[in-house]
Amino acid sequence: MLAACGGQPPKPVVEGTGAPPAAVPPAPTFQDKKPVVTKRGGGFYLDDGPLENDAVDLAALADAVPRDEPLHRFANRPYVVFGRDYVPATRHQSFRQQGVASWYGRRYHGQKTSSGEPYDMFAMTAAHPTLPIPSYVRVTRLNGGPETGKSVVLRVNDRGPFLHHRVIDLSYAAAWKLGIVESGSGTVIVESVLAGASAPPAASAPPASSTPPAPLQVAAVAPPPEPANVLRDIVEKGGHYLQLGAFGNRDNAEALRARLASTLGDLGDRLQVRSAGNLHRLQLGPWADISEARRIAEQLKTAFDLPSVLVKVEF
Repeated sequence: MLAACGGQPPKPVVEGTGAPPAAVPPAPTFQDKKPVVTKRGGGFYLDDGPLENDAVDLAALADAVPRDEPLHRFANRPYVVFGRDYVPATRHQSFRQQGVASWYGRRYHGQKTSSGEPYDMFAMTAAHPTLPIPSYVRVTRLNGGPETGKSVVLRVNDRGPFLHHRVIDLSYAAAWKLGIVESGSGTVIVESVLAGASAPPAASAPPASSTPPAPLQVAAVAPPPEPANVLRDIVEKGGHYLQLGAFGNRDNAEALRARLASTLGDLGDRLQVRSAGNLHRLQLGPWADISEARRIAEQLKTAFDLPSVLVKVEF
């Protein structure tokens, strides 16, 4: 289950342009460097990094510059992942959130994000479950020793994280600047930055007399039953599927599929996106034996903290 998946998805087309986005250079590999082991629940996996600093001058990378951009037509629709309902904001507004940030790196370099853009681990970007795509945030490190008070301005162009109660996923470059690459995660404050406005001042710690805002809460909901036409589509295979997400935008479903394919190894070959009208469901399967499906579901929960919903399809 932990084997790497070597495939890369096709280059996406940026919506509204009809042309593929600028190519993202491949992440360099270094055979003579031993990767830093991240803590369980922190950075994704050993081969996410770190990289040699002379491959890209990370210290010289500038923060993202907020600018007026139209919201993506599809990436801000409500969606369901791992049985939780997410409703992205559909306008730019003041936002402040405190919680744990994680990061993602070379395993996803060049793969499609929820915005349709390729992920660039050396860009100053981030993934967030509900902030508008695109939007801009200032992320400030808390409780980070010498890194406490450091901040970066990032462009949100992807969805996630969905596990371990994280509030934001940083690019490798942003995580390096905040000093959380080796630990895999760190406590941060996330604040919206509007185009044309000054970035909010960095907060090295929450005020002692106030209660810091709680991480964004989402209600757990059961995915709706499968429409009849979807059942007819998969009845020939039959069996049991583990449903991992439901989206109004197929790009979001495919982006999550690409992430999980890298994580699940051989099991990733069983991931499939099934569409019915404007609803796109990410499912894993099928298994003819319900006990086998439940065993896999338990393994996903134990090994990856990955919940799922069992979908039964009659033969």
